[in-house]
Amino acid sequence: MSNVSAKLEMLKIGRDAAAPAAPGTPLRAGRLALAACAVLALGAGGMLLAQRGLPVHAAAAAATVPAAAPVPAPAAVPSSDVLLASGYVVARRRATVAAEVTGRLMDIRVEEGQRVAPGQVLAVLDAGMADSELASAQARVASADAGARAAAADLAEGRDTARRSDTLAQTGFLSKTSLVKDRARVANLEAQLGRAEAETQAARADAARLRAQRRQYDIRAPFAGIVVDKNAQPGEIVSPISGAGGFTRSGICTIIDMSSLEIQAEVNESYIGRVREGQRVDAVLDAYPTLPIPARVLAVVPTANRDKGTVRVRIALLQPEPKILPDMAVKVTIHATSSKGN
Repeated sequence: MSNVSAKLEMLKIGRDAAAPAAPGTPLRAGRLALAACAVLALGAGGMLLAQRGLPVHAAAAAATVPAAAPVPAPAAVPSSDVLLASGYVVARRRATVAAEVTGRLMDIRVEEGQRVAPGQVLAVLDAGMADSELASAQARVASADAGARAAAADLAEGRDTARRSDTLAQTGFLSKTSLVKDRARVANLEAQLGRAEAETQAARADAARLRAQRRQYDIRAPFAGIVVDKNAQPGEIVSPISGAGGFTRSGICTIIDMSSLEIQAEVNESYIGRVREGQRVDAVLDAYPTLPIPARVLAVVPTANRDKGTVRVRIALLQPEPKILPDMAVKVTIHATSSKGN
C-alpha cells in the first residue's frame, strides 16, 4: 500500500512549476492567427502604396511609425496691396434698332459683324402710301404758291389803279365814289393775298410733316458701331410694338458701340472700402490669358447684391483692343495702394 501511495505522489504536478505550453495549445494557435493577420495587413498596405506610386517597402515603416495629425492649411487672406475679382465686358451704348411706324420690310442692308456709320440706312420699309401722300402735299404747296403769286399781282394792279384814281379825283376828273371803290378793291386784294400766303404756309407745313413721316420708312443707325444681331428679314411686318400673336417684329437689328466697352466686376463687399476711383487695374480675359489689358477704376456703383454679397465696380479700358468683345469673362487685379494721383 505504501508503494502505491509513493507512486501516486510521484505523478502529481506542483503548482509553482513552470511548464512550457504544448504545441497544440489554444494560446499558441491565437498567436499564430495574430501574426498571420499582421502579415496580410502589411501585404495589403504595400499593394495600396504601390498603386499610389510609393515604394512598397514604405509599408513596413508606415506600420511601425505612428501617423502625424494633419496640419490645417492657413485661410486665404487677400493681400493688402491688391484685390482679385471677376466680371464681364459690357457695352455702355447698345441699341436694338426698331421701326417708328408699322410697315412691311422691303430690304435690310446690313449683316452681323458689319460696321455702320451714324445715319446709315439699315433697312427700308414699304413706303408706297407715304410717297403718294407726300406727292399730294407737294402739289398743294405748288398750287398755294401759284395762288399767292396771282393774288400779289392783282394787288399790285389794284394799288396802281387806286393811285391813278386818287390823282384824277384831286384834279376833278374822277368822282370820289370811284376813288372809294378802287380803294376798297385794294383792301380786298390785300386780304386775298394774306389768305393765299397762309394757305401756302399750311401746305408747306403739311408737306414737311409728310416728309418727316416718309423718312421714318428708312431705318437709320443712331450711332457708329457694329451690328451684332439681325432680327428681321425682308417681307416681315415690323412695328414699334409687338402685334397680337407675335406676328410682327419690333426690332430689326442690334448695334453696339465698341468704343463704349468697359468691365463690370463684382468685388466682395468686405473689401469694397479699399476700392477708389482711379486705381490701377490689370485685367486678363479668360479667352486670352496671356494678353494683359491696362485699365483703371472708373466708378463704384452705389448698390450691393444681397444674394452674392458683392458690389459692382465699373472699370475703364485704357487702350482699344480688337480682341475684346462684349460679354467676355475677365479676371481683374485691383491695385488697392494706387490712386488717381499716382
